[in-house]
Amino acid sequence: MTTLSHDPQVRHYMHCLPFGAQLTGAAHAQPHTRFRFWAPSCDKVQVVFEDEACAPIDMTPSGNGWFEARAECGSGALYRYRISEGQLVPDPASRFQPQGVHGPSEVLDARGYAWQHAHWRGRPWEDTVLYEVHVGALGGYRGVMKRLPALADIGITAIELMPLNDYPGERGWGYDVVLPYAPHAAYGTPDELKALIDTAHGLGLQVFLDVVYNHFGPDGNWLGRYAKPFFKAGKRTPWGDALDFARPEVRDFYSDNALYWLTEYRFDGLRIDAAHAIDNPEWLRELADHVHARVEPDRHVHLVLENEHNEANLLEAHFDAQWNDDAHHALHVMLIGESEGYYRAFANHPIRHLARVLGEGFAYQGDPSPVHADEPRGEPSAHLPPTAFVMFLQNHDQIGNRALGERLRALSDDGALRAATALLLLSPQIPLLFMEEEYGSTQPFQFFTAFEGELAEAVREGRRKEFAAFRAFSDASRREQIPDPNDLQTFVNSSPPADVPLDDDRRAWMHFYKSALTVRARLLMPRLHDARPLGATVLVDDAGHAANALVARWRLADGETWTIALNLGREGAKLDAQPEGMVVFETPERARDITDRGVLPESACVAWLTGAVPEYALHHDARVVRREEPLA
Repeated sequence: MTTLSHDPQVRHYMHCLPFGAQLTGAAHAQPHTRFRFWAPSCDKVQVVFEDEACAPIDMTPSGNGWFEARAECGSGALYRYRISEGQLVPDPASRFQPQGVHGPSEVLDARGYAWQHAHWRGRPWEDTVLYEVHVGALGGYRGVMKRLPALADIGITAIELMPLNDYPGERGWGYDVVLPYAPHAAYGTPDELKALIDTAHGLGLQVFLDVVYNHFGPDGNWLGRYAKPFFKAGKRTPWGDALDFARPEVRDFYSDNALYWLTEYRFDGLRIDAAHAIDNPEWLRELADHVHARVEPDRHVHLVLENEHNEANLLEAHFDAQWNDDAHHALHVMLIGESEGYYRAFANHPIRHLARVLGEGFAYQGDPSPVHADEPRGEPSAHLPPTAFVMFLQNHDQIGNRALGERLRALSDDGALRAATALLLLSPQIPLLFMEEEYGSTQPFQFFTAFEGELAEAVREGRRKEFAAFRAFSDASRREQIPDPNDLQTFVNSSPPADVPLDDDRRAWMHFYKSALTVRARLLMPRLHDARPLGATVLVDDAGHAANALVARWRLADGETWTIALNLGREGAKLDAQPEGMVVFETPERARDITDRGVLPESACVAWLTGAVPEYALHHDARVVRREEPLA
């Protein structure tokens, strides 16, 4: 729903929820609020107000476990639902919890914020350069807002906020969500969140939200007490009882949640966390169809998956892209040499995995994976455009799920990291950066929470046990050095300070990112629509053995060819043929002088923009990773 003001450039947006507390008649002297609550495990429910002058209201059963009530109250009213045995619980569709998840819910007038950039309609997906941030670590909504001009100047076109949906405690990653409609109060007010998004739009920046639809957190979720059918009986997940997406109430609860963030808060896109754990591809397609049918037709709204199953079919028509873990894992093994955990699946010939990623999207496309008991993982993906994949070197998971939360720069060689970063920023896949990466940060990003009591102890000890299988932490004394997630200092250690001066090192990294993103914006973005991979060739060393180097090519929308040569090895690799055309980026400086002699130097990345390359020239070698069907 959109409400217009007297100024045609200003609009007020509200998504009319079919459940929860929906304010009506706010413009009249006596506003009303409609309450609707699904409690199939209860015979009786009341709305109870914090204001003792307001008597509790008995809710009327309306069938299929639904209860309804109407009250003469307006914006700012605090309420809970009283269920069996007198237990008071927050509204599962609460729009705001000013006192946290264990406090009362607040009735909000969503139309109270006047949007200043109502003309904004988003940006095409091909324009996207994502930048992931943790709002709390950057000082809340206002802290993130202060950083927006610098991000836009560097060449970022979209910020992605880690989950804001309310979770217990003042601090946390946000994946322990228990109230999916309420933005976390510790970060600021709902209007401050809207102001952040509005300001971003004014700077030409998209804003994405990471949403969690596969589980609830361990503290503050009361649904099992009043709505047992919300969960699958007898089916557990690593996070608790599995949600039952076969039930229409569950499907509608999350489908409306997606529309709520996209319409009332004007987010430009959503990243669906751990979609594989939802275990219902049919509902995922239904969600995408629901969103695309309901948002304004002239808006660019994007849906992105995190999906361990590599289900390429979901990317054919329903979702814009998937986070490409395969790309990260192959590059990480090449940069760091680690082979434990999920890196085992990429430890043998990581360059070949990377070549397949650049040439076909996924590395695992139905192949047996040693991390999955040699069961097949993934689906064929060569028919998809490169923009169907989000590439990254760092994100909250890949840094924060390390025992000590080290960033790549603390683990790798600067030269090789620059080369890998050039590939990230100039590949036709969609790049994603993690906050402060553009300054060459070595500050850790660690796992932090604010649980209390037995739950805090369980999380602390559980995290230490998790790393017992890794060689570096096989000794108990070494595991004691893993930061306590509940210690405030762990959060402080992970929070980049504001207004850090640009010393020579930070300035040099920032200019590196800005230079590459300028090339992307001017030469690659305008040609990305309908881009297609032409293959990736693994290069060899002087002895004829496969090197940690490759050449990848893509046909762009105008028929020209984009070529990237990457060498993450410690010696030069043979270039069978010097790519023709214009060198548009190189690291290190003057790398082209060596490539002119038929050698790609160590820790190098060079990009060319050339005329069309004959297909037969790309398909002469068994090392080529290519599409099986004819290129369009």
